[in-house]
Amino acid sequence: MSGSTAPDDEAFVPLFDGVSLAGWHTAPRIYGSVYPGGPSVLEHFDSLGLQHPVEPEKHPARWKVEDGVLIGEQDAPGSGYGGYLVSDQAFGDFELVLEMRPDWPADTGVMLRRQRDSWEGFQVLVDHRPSGGIGGFFGNGLASFSAVPFAIDVARDDAGQAIGLKADDPATSVEPVTEEKRARLSYAADVDDFLNVWRWDGWNELRVRCVGAMPVITTWINGLKIAELDTATLESPNYDADAVFEVLGDSGHIALEVHDNDAMFGEARWGVGAQCRWRNIWIKELSADSGEASL
Repeated sequence: MSGSTAPDDEAFVPLFDGVSLAGWHTAPRIYGSVYPGGPSVLEHFDSLGLQHPVEPEKHPARWKVEDGVLIGEQDAPGSGYGGYLVSDQAFGDFELVLEMRPDWPADTGVMLRRQRDSWEGFQVLVDHRPSGGIGGFFGNGLASFSAVPFAIDVARDDAGQAIGLKADDPATSVEPVTEEKRARLSYAADVDDFLNVWRWDGWNELRVRCVGAMPVITTWINGLKIAELDTATLESPNYDADAVFEVLGDSGHIALEVHDNDAMFGEARWGVGAQCRWRNIWIKELSADSGEASL
């Protein structure tokens, strides 16, 4: 694998060959129901008076490989259309390790147990934008639950240039973290500990562990445990674990995201010309009775 640094464990195999999109396929950012058996997202948009995306299936995100790096960007700079890069293979229980380097602002993430031809799945957030969560979770088509330990914003110098991350200010946040969102997690890191390990303008390692028919999902960034979510016992409005299992089953695809722009954030969600970058993507399949991962 070109430019790859393999994990110490020989059970890991590469998901990205470093030179092509082999083993992956693109998918546009199109919507289904808000939750299994619930109204469609477009109906939800109508209830909020929001405009529908216009033919998003014709504008998938762009994905390319340069110098061993997998790059995702919107359909065209400033177009506002997002999409996904989806693994051809489906996985049940696994540990995933990758390196990421998103621009600011770029709202991206890693979907788990995603279905090949629909949008449902658990998402590990890499919301590198104002009021963004990194290492927390969101339920795409699974009642839009938000389970996050903290939110971040950007720090700027006297000239207004972005120079690093800082904790989001709940008093001015567009999407503040609440105790309810933190309480959905069985483990939630402190934002200051995260800020101490995050590498601004550098590569950051994300490790994700997903185990169980209705999985317990755990995340680490640069070796720091960030969050843990038990999807079988999660309590959130309209979230029904049995209904979720009926939709997802016990395995699914992994997907990388390029978000679209919307009325809430606009270009603060994905800046004009912004990119998300990924490299050294490795996965190790696990048995359902695997013990606690060690780092």
